[in-house]
Amino acid sequence: MKKLYIVRHTKKEDEDLNQDDYDRELSEDGKTEAKNIAENFAKKNPQIDLIVASPAKRTRDTAEIFAKALNYKKTIMLNEVLYMAFVTELLETISYTFDTVDSMLLVGHNPSLTALAVTLVGFKEKFEMGGIMEINFDCDSWIEISKENAILVNYEKPL
Repeated sequence: MKKLYIVRHTKKEDEDLNQDDYDRELSEDGKTEAKNIAENFAKKNPQIDLIVASPAKRTRDTAEIFAKALNYKKTIMLNEVLYMAFVTELLETISYTFDTVDSMLLVGHNPSLTALAVTLVGFKEKFEMGGIMEINFDCDSWIEISKENAILVNYEKPL
């Protein structure tokens, strides 16, 4: 079985016409919210083998907050494809993960994450900022993941 946790970054700073969207940071509220969400998530004692994130500032920071809460000591894999990704690119990124990884935490953006959730488990909502989705795949290799073997375990929205 393979386990995928999908995390959307929390609240970001207001748009600034002099700043590229890629460089927008988490707001102070977003940083606090991400820390609280990550600490609550860590209480469930998930075993995370790999954290993959978009290299955009807000997702990178969210991934680092989760890594700290989870006591994750490995390198966070930053993947440029995850910024403004099409669902096929997200699926490809996940599918090409080494099979020695049983549990992955993916930190990204909308609308990509909503599209991924719709594709894999028929999700019918918008993937909220700070949301976490847990999906199990009844297979032994990431290359085999599909909607046919995906099971939505849980989706938590921030309070």
